[in-house]
Amino acid sequence: MSRIRHIRGSRLATAGIAATTATLLAAALAPTASADVRPSRATAIENAASALVDHAASLGLTSAQDTSVRDVVVDKDGTQHVRYDRTYHQLPVLGGDFVVHLAPNGAYRSANRATKSSISLASVSPGLTAPKAADLAVNALRAANLGEALRKVTAKPQLVVDALHGAPKLAWRTEAVAQDSVGNPLARTVLTDARTGTQIDAWDSIETATGDGKSLYSGTVPLETTLSGSTYQLKDPTRGNTYTGDAANKTDLCILGICVSRASATLFTDADNHWGTGTTADRSSAAVDAQYGTNETWDYYKNVHGRNGIAGDGKGSYNRVHYGSNYNNAFWDDNCFCMTYGDGDGTTFGPLVALDVAGHEMSHGVTAKTAALTYSGESGGLNEATSDIFGTMVEWYANNASDPGDYLIGEKIVRSGFGKPALRYMDKPSKDGNSADCWSSSVGNLDVHYSSGVANHFAYLLSEGSGAKTINGVSYDSPTCNGSTVTGIGRDKVGKIWYRALTVYMTSSTNYAGARTATLNAAKDLYGAGSTEYNAVASAWSAVSVG
Repeated sequence: MSRIRHIRGSRLATAGIAATTATLLAAALAPTASADVRPSRATAIENAASALVDHAASLGLTSAQDTSVRDVVVDKDGTQHVRYDRTYHQLPVLGGDFVVHLAPNGAYRSANRATKSSISLASVSPGLTAPKAADLAVNALRAANLGEALRKVTAKPQLVVDALHGAPKLAWRTEAVAQDSVGNPLARTVLTDARTGTQIDAWDSIETATGDGKSLYSGTVPLETTLSGSTYQLKDPTRGNTYTGDAANKTDLCILGICVSRASATLFTDADNHWGTGTTADRSSAAVDAQYGTNETWDYYKNVHGRNGIAGDGKGSYNRVHYGSNYNNAFWDDNCFCMTYGDGDGTTFGPLVALDVAGHEMSHGVTAKTAALTYSGESGGLNEATSDIFGTMVEWYANNASDPGDYLIGEKIVRSGFGKPALRYMDKPSKDGNSADCWSSSVGNLDVHYSSGVANHFAYLLSEGSGAKTINGVSYDSPTCNGSTVTGIGRDKVGKIWYRALTVYMTSSTNYAGARTATLNAAKDLYGAGSTEYNAVASAWSAVSVG
């Protein structure tokens, strides 16, 4: 943690200010090798630390608070954006995160705060005990899974300051975890008022995710592997040593939020560097899909957005396939920094290792490392939509003839028992029977997978425009909520606008109104205020009743 310190960035010394006009002019005109060099991460952090001192009051910072850097973005022109988390008397502050924006020379420009409420509590001693908070969270987990026989139920409370839900208050954030009847994981985060015991909020905390290989969904694909002795390993040294392992149909055992054992991730190996058969009879076929999905997601973020790995640090994640028994889910877990895929039950879903699913779930990891959109209410819908948007962008980026790009989510994994050709539809989200096409004041009450429809609809309209059309052999007919006609600007620009909004302007509490502002700011940065792209962003949000 870094306490607010009286540290200044590079400033003109008194002697420098007194330099002669001739000297300054000569320095200004002389070419320098470092003129186009962007500030480093360390420099950006130092500049931001200085800004925290100078602007502590406007940022709501007091001597009772500490800050820590979560992420740093440095633009090509040297503009710097440093994202912070904060604590109050050493307690994490939910909604305390903020982003400081600095000019290329390090001067303070502005900031985005998740909440502008001042943080001052009479006491940080709870009236509700931790065991009681744990009991309440377990009850909430059971209530969210009625009819399910839960096993190995545990709960781990953590005292926090909640600034996300009105006036800041002391609260218990409790991670309640369990297993269902066949050993698959269940988890729910429960936020409880630490004085009254009233539940403030609750949400699911499992986010629902050179050789060649014959995959289940994407045909024969190239794979970068590692030769160890005479055996090839499904580990990619060109992408941070990402690898794929077999979970052997086992699950994780977690107690009090700490996983005492995890399902195995036994590294797949092969003798001839030709992996899988394209059928489920060969366990490595699903591994091919998972590794390929990781590769394409890595390449998309790096080549399109300049992000080196999910965390932006060049380190690879890993995949576990064949997790659990007939497990109808896939999820990203920040704790293991890994992707996990179930095999499906064969009736509702097949193996959940499709390309857009991989891009979707790993994008939860990107969100966690940047805006950390809270997984409930409107921010939860934006979290899910972010993964749908980028999962779709990864699918288009891959340009795979066996799984061509489309605006359908999970179309490869559904089976006849699901009853629909895809999980979700970006052109008209309500086609799934649950998702919202248009914003309303009640949209935040929906499950986050359904409230995401508003942003998915926005992203489709901004990419392709309104009305009926056929793209890549798929028919779409996207209406608008206000009767307007929207002209698309292309999915590549949409991806860039959304990524900048996510990594520079959004915070944990961003709602749909905030997303409109964030994407307009991003469009202004990338294409200019009043540009075609900027105006299209405004029109597309209006077309889904936001703004």
